[in-house]
Amino acid sequence: MVKAVCVLKGEVVNGTVHFEQEGDGPVTLSGELTGLSDGLHGFHVHQFGDNTNGCMSAGPHFNVDGSEHGAPTDAKGARHAGDLGNVTAEGGVAKVEISDAMISLSGENSIIGRTMVIHADEDDLGQGGHELSKSTGNAGARAACGVIGIAK
Repeated sequence: MVKAVCVLKGEVVNGTVHFEQEGDGPVTLSGELTGLSDGLHGFHVHQFGDNTNGCMSAGPHFNVDGSEHGAPTDAKGARHAGDLGNVTAEGGVAKVEISDAMISLSGENSIIGRTMVIHADEDDLGQGGHELSKSTGNAGARAACGVIGIAK
């Protein structure tokens, strides 16, 4: 079992997400984010573990295949590896419960050392028709972020 953790920090939004992977199985994410407006919020792994300029220096979504932005249910090659869809906030709190087979905690698709970002708005999953739909899901500002690190 490989484990990782990410502490996300923003001006208003904060939270912790835990990652676990057994062998080559899917990565399971669990945690909680607070300070969000109610509704859907884009949730992505970004390319770099660089937060020197806040969340902006994390770069684009983690994308090993050179694919367009999509939904987590889309096939490999039809989404970025880092496209984890949306989390839903109610009463300012979003419970994170995601399982994804495209990311990994080791090897080529490892997310260790990359940045997890929660966005201010809903990810349109590449289907919104906006000029940003196929690159970012038009998910808006980066509300909070943190580097994914190895956990004990």
